[in-house]
Amino acid sequence: MVLVVATFALSSCGDSTPTVKQADVEKEVSAQLEKQVGQAPDDISCPGDLKGEVGTKMRCTLTAGEDELGVSVNVTSVDGDNVKFDIQVDQEPS
Repeated sequence: MVLVVATFALSSCGDSTPTVKQADVEKEVSAQLEKQVGQAPDDISCPGDLKGEVGTKMRCTLTAGEDELGVSVNVTSVDGDNVKFDIQVDQEPS
């Protein structure tokens, strides 16, 4: 199990709730996991943009070789233009 805290700048999506774009979430998850375990996953796939609201959760998929693992992304705080989220990788392949 890997637990990482990431901070990312938010962008507005037209309403009052800021979001982190899907591609940016995927890049940040990959970068943080590489930093933690020394190797980037082959691919990270998330279902869409991440709302910048505390408690927002998203499930992404990590691909490493033949294995696919679920990744939980959970927004823990929003401070101005920054969102912090935890990343937790499932222990068993899906």
